[in-house]
Amino acid sequence: MSEDYILSCESTVDLPFSYVDGRKIPVLFYTYTVDGSEYTDDMGRDPAELEKFYGFIADGKIPKTAQLNVYNYLAFFRPLLEKGNVLHIAFGTGMTNSVVNAYEAAEILKGEFPERKLVVIDSYCSSSGYGLLVDLAADLRDEGKSLEETADWVRAHAKKIHHQFFTVDLQYFRRSGRMSGPAAAIATILNICPIMRLNNAGQIIAYGKVRGKKAAIAETVKMMAAHAEGGTAYSSKCFICNSNCLEDALALKEAVEAAFPALKDRVRICDIGAIIASHCGPGTVAVFFVGDERAV
Repeated sequence: MSEDYILSCESTVDLPFSYVDGRKIPVLFYTYTVDGSEYTDDMGRDPAELEKFYGFIADGKIPKTAQLNVYNYLAFFRPLLEKGNVLHIAFGTGMTNSVVNAYEAAEILKGEFPERKLVVIDSYCSSSGYGLLVDLAADLRDEGKSLEETADWVRAHAKKIHHQFFTVDLQYFRRSGRMSGPAAAIATILNICPIMRLNNAGQIIAYGKVRGKKAAIAETVKMMAAHAEGGTAYSSKCFICNSNCLEDALALKEAVEAAFPALKDRVRICDIGAIIASHCGPGTVAVFFVGDERAV
């Protein structure tokens, strides 16, 4: 494995910390607040933390999140730069402006570490789609690709990581103000599932709706077949994540593996972390894969 640079990311990759740590990828953790108390998006280091988070939501509380500031990045990057060059893949700007502060921190640190390289890249991705991009970059690093080669690949492929998702629980959308009460009530009665994706800028686009989970899964698989690299012959990595609805994620995994036989035993299921779930709430399922460039 090439050791001439360090690959790093942020906790919103929504992969288990044990997996990311095992791949030697340092992580900068986001936090959220509830009733004035701060909690860490800890990536499953303590399983009770995510249970606590969903307990807050069950109690009707709306967690609040904030972007990472320049100080957070300075404190994270300094010890890494003391060890070597750094390639940092940041949470996408379609979700947060944190990466702007990462760029500023990198400029500050140029003066402190003139002999080091610190490259910050906007992932234009979110959740386990962001995690997929980082994981693929780690593969390149482990193959011996240089920092520049890996960075070039990430820039070229960030907008080719597809994020296709649906939600089966609209009550959190109502409570958080993302959907009116009457609209959420009607949609719930009719068993409506919004179908969403990330666009080229990394922003969430709700482009359709279907009735029921089976139809939502079928539409999601259909869109994957339309956009995945190689169509139904797709054989690269595929991640699925869920916010407190593992049964639905397993159903999607079964459907994906049936439609994409080359993926058998290669689909990883992850939990949506507290930061992303603070915005989508429980009942969201997503699939992430490499494909053509995402549409506007």
